[in-house]
Amino acid sequence: MAVQQIEHADDHMQECIDNCLEAAQVCEWCADACADEEGMARCIRLCRDVADVASLHARWLARNSGYHEQLGELCADLYEECAEECAQHDDDHCQACAEILPNCAESCREMAST
Repeated sequence: MAVQQIEHADDHMQECIDNCLEAAQVCEWCADACADEEGMARCIRLCRDVADVASLHARWLARNSGYHEQLGELCADLYEECAEECAQHDDDHCQACAEILPNCAESCREMAST
């Protein structure tokens, strides 16, 4: 059964799940690419944290966890911090994070408030 077919997964929830999965992917890419660069420890740590929490949030949303709202707030805060860090770097992977993560943060905040 596809996630879109789960009763509790309305369009807004599906969008948040998709955004979280995209956040996890772009941050895994960024963290891996930054591993070969000097002075990127903070970027790597934040991206790895985002990748972990984003995939967890997507799973919690899919199973309609009673705690997804709290995790959504944490995701939004972390996405914003990571986007700010990545925006400081010119690399394509960092710029991709800086572009994608604010939308993900907004989606998670909206889910947390419902």
